[in-house]
Amino acid sequence: MDHAPLIDPFARRVSYLRVSVTDRCDFRCTYCMAEHMQFLPKKDLLSLEELDRLCSAFIGLGVEKLRITGGEPLVRRDILTFFRRISRHLETGALKELTLTTNGSQLARFAPDLAALGMRRINVSLDTLDADKFAAITRWGRLDQVLEGIAAAKAAGLRVKINTVALKGFNEDELFDLVAWCGAEGHDLTFIEVMPMGDMGEETRLDQYWPLSQVRARLAERFTLDETAETTGGPARYVRLRETGQRIGFITPLTHNFCESCNRVRVTCTGELFMCLGQEDVADLRAPLRASPDDAQLIATIRAAIARKPKGHDFDYSRQQVAGQMRRHMSHTGG
Repeated sequence: MDHAPLIDPFARRVSYLRVSVTDRCDFRCTYCMAEHMQFLPKKDLLSLEELDRLCSAFIGLGVEKLRITGGEPLVRRDILTFFRRISRHLETGALKELTLTTNGSQLARFAPDLAALGMRRINVSLDTLDADKFAAITRWGRLDQVLEGIAAAKAAGLRVKINTVALKGFNEDELFDLVAWCGAEGHDLTFIEVMPMGDMGEETRLDQYWPLSQVRARLAERFTLDETAETTGGPARYVRLRETGQRIGFITPLTHNFCESCNRVRVTCTGELFMCLGQEDVADLRAPLRASPDDAQLIATIRAAIARKPKGHDFDYSRQQVAGQMRRHMSHTGG
């Protein structure tokens, strides 16, 4: 079996895999999905067994961090079966971290089991602490359900990082409230620039775009921001607020391309491997998965795809039109 690590053309080792397990979600966040999404037919999705084979193949090729995304991963039927199965790689030490990005709606139910099988931390997407605004932006969500889920995760011993999309005219006025709440609860907080993905109809990205340089400047009015070299293996750059000791992250795909150190690839719930979030180049892993019970063809397809991993991407709002805009929805690629 071929176990040489995955090295891309720019000598970057691919050690981080993000896998979407479903395109479905119990929310319809305005910057992520259309309200009446056409979801994929079940036969197009990888089965839980196929997801296990695919992830295990990547782990055999040196992937040490696996993040499960969606849609909302916890609405996938029997998803705990998959987590239990894949956690065997934590026990052997081949996988250093198994983690999850979630909207928090199902955490009250799942958090104890996730902690028990070896998960140590999770990311929860939360853009506002105002119940009415939360209902408006998620279209279908209830803030109290998410806060209960976050509390359950904390009680189960999971570290929680809050991911907040910076949205002009929506959560600008909550910046310090979010920082204070995360500080009080012991959660890290990462701000994310809104990304030009999917056809949102009347929603326009330029109207929503709140550059994180402005977020940082606002924070600096009240706190001393100490730069830090800390990393969690992803694209966030972190600072520490000297006055509180809190860690605040910034993910800036638009104003700062973080491509030089990119160590990750993404697989969609249909088995499409995207070597770059901001490029359309894709490799089909579902076909080799279904063509043979042996993984040789799958591994060869993965290696050929990594050999095409680009140096970087181009999202740029400064030209007043969205260059490099992707037509696919974030829920399809998995964040």
